[in-house]
Amino acid sequence: MDIHLAADLLHAALRAGTPLALCALGVLVAERAGVLNLGQEGIMLMGAVTGFAISLETGSHAAGALAAIAVGALMGALFVLLTLPLRANPVASGLALAVFGSGLCAFVGSGYVGSSLQGIAVAAIPWLSELPLVGKALFAQDPLLYAAWALALGIGLTLHRTRFGLVLSAVGEDPEVAHRLGVRVLPMRAAMACLGAALTGLGGAYLSLAYTPLWTEDMTSGRGWIALAMVVLAGWRTGSVLLASYLFGFFSILNLLMQDMGWSVSPNLLSMTPYVLCLAALIALSSQGRFSDRRAPGALGQNFHKEG
Repeated sequence: MDIHLAADLLHAALRAGTPLALCALGVLVAERAGVLNLGQEGIMLMGAVTGFAISLETGSHAAGALAAIAVGALMGALFVLLTLPLRANPVASGLALAVFGSGLCAFVGSGYVGSSLQGIAVAAIPWLSELPLVGKALFAQDPLLYAAWALALGIGLTLHRTRFGLVLSAVGEDPEVAHRLGVRVLPMRAAMACLGAALTGLGGAYLSLAYTPLWTEDMTSGRGWIALAMVVLAGWRTGSVLLASYLFGFFSILNLLMQDMGWSVSPNLLSMTPYVLCLAALIALSSQGRFSDRRAPGALGQNFHKEG
């Protein structure tokens, strides 16, 4: 394969995987605190439409990205309201949020269907971006992608190398014990749910501002649901989450490689590949009883109401 094509494929794979990576990181931080929010698809769609609309109206990508983060956090706060003070079932609340977000984004975005804008410009790093194969992929990307990598690094270090990360893990593993030790379980869970939703909103904004700078309904194509599965497959580990997301991104643009190699394969069939592989991996883990080895937080999805 031509080295220039390989460089382009690697560059495109990183761009394709970044929205999923941001969403999956949001899922990760929330679930490490024991918060199970299945509303990621709706939150991601709202982030996409909000980021696009604000950017189009103001001419500022930064404003669009910040608005998407704010909307994501607000939807996370709605989930918190339903599941913590009101004690609603978290699974039902998450599914309701997914449906609500999908419907609301269709309403908000109805006037923007088919509209496009100038995507976030690439910020190439001199000399490094000229390196063969990896130069374009690693050093000639947009600032939002670099911000995603910085967020992943910060989240990984915080979860695995700091006292706060240990406390967060304790809240997700056994909130009653954490409460007895003086940890304010409910505020921490609420904060992580909002932070996770904000990252998901940013992932949606990356789709509509950088990856495909236009608005179409259901443009997330199920990435919110895939992010939930990716975190399970990655065993709730930050590095593995990032790797799984970019593998998904690679298979998403696999049709480019197939076409260059002269393979006559339906693009629709190729677009199914990453979803089929994710489903196959989940089935394989389930059939082998390996989910118990994925280190899921012990209190994931369990309500806690002893704060006082």
